[in-house]
Amino acid sequence: MDGSEHPDRRTLLVGGLVVASIALTGCSSTSATPLAAGTSPNARPSTPTEAFARLMDGNERWVSGDLRHPDRDPNRREFVAQKQEPFGAILSCIDSRVPPELLFDTGLGDLYVMRTGGEAVGPVVTGSVEYGPMTSGTPLIVVLGHQRCGAVAAAYKSIRDGKPLPGNLDAIARALRPAYEQAVREGGSDPVETMARAQVELTAADLRSNQDLAPLVAKGTLAVTGAYYSLDTGKVEVLSGATTRP
Repeated sequence: MDGSEHPDRRTLLVGGLVVASIALTGCSSTSATPLAAGTSPNARPSTPTEAFARLMDGNERWVSGDLRHPDRDPNRREFVAQKQEPFGAILSCIDSRVPPELLFDTGLGDLYVMRTGGEAVGPVVTGSVEYGPMTSGTPLIVVLGHQRCGAVAAAYKSIRDGKPLPGNLDAIARALRPAYEQAVREGGSDPVETMARAQVELTAADLRSNQDLAPLVAKGTLAVTGAYYSLDTGKVEVLSGATTRP
């Protein structure tokens, strides 16, 4: 049938396609609008309690697999390019299975992260941990140890047997000696795990009483939490310095 015989029909068809196209374009542009030029869907936590809750909520999502992957897009990259205000500082192990940004389900610009073997500390590491709280008001520090820590196991064996580790690895063992000595005093069936937990608590206590951080802790603007990560479950267990969730 010749379409020229039904001009009204053709007009309706073309008009319908135009309307549909406009509607789809409108839906597309609305859904693609970035959140406040790359900001996080939630306001930056400004207190230790809020920061602690944000991290623990993220860890619960990591455990369950219900991840949000916040703050991980080009808009966020542009937003933090000129200025950063992380709400947490994490001192964790170098272990490839314990990336803080993933296990707390955070993103770009959310955390300062320092990673050393067995959370070993020294002046440069301590200074790096101090940076956030002292320069940008970061309200929370987390010292994060973990299950089956290879650095702690190597240090334990080295100290126990009196055989120094090769190269600069021995500096890690020396830094972990106080945790080794505490583990020996405590005893138990798994001294390496005891030592790993002791390292977390000793390091957190040292930071809490640090001459520069202690005043912030005393004012309540900073908290230092010791925590332990399970490789088996993905869950973060708080050992010391927990703050109440809002």
